[in-house]
Amino acid sequence: MIFLFNLLMIAMNISFLSAETRNVYNEPIEVCSLQPKTGYFRDGYCKTNQSDRGKHLVCAQVTQKFLDFSKNKGNDLITKTSYFPGLREGDHWCLCIDRWKEAFENGINLKVKYKSSHIKAKETLFNSQ
Repeated sequence: MIFLFNLLMIAMNISFLSAETRNVYNEPIEVCSLQPKTGYFRDGYCKTNQSDRGKHLVCAQVTQKFLDFSKNKGNDLITKTSYFPGLREGDHWCLCIDRWKEAFENGINLKVKYKSSHIKAKETLFNSQ
């Protein structure tokens, strides 16, 4: 009986995860970056849930121009801390959808890894290009 319960719990978890781990092409989401390890859950993926208020959905390769822009807006992605690796130009990172859009609207066009960007970013990404 315990075995069946555990099997059911595993199946439910897989089903829940598969709905939340799709990319903008409605395929399984691919890794954004493991070095540095990115994502709201710091697992390398741009996955999300209800507690992710920033909606870290877009996997993009950051530029120095973007990093400076973000820092000027109050989000310092450059400085290394005990809980944050600090980013450099060329790193891939799961960006908050609103910051990505704001940067785009200010002329900062980042290279996006669509297969690593969450399906919830699809409308914003494709309507902005």
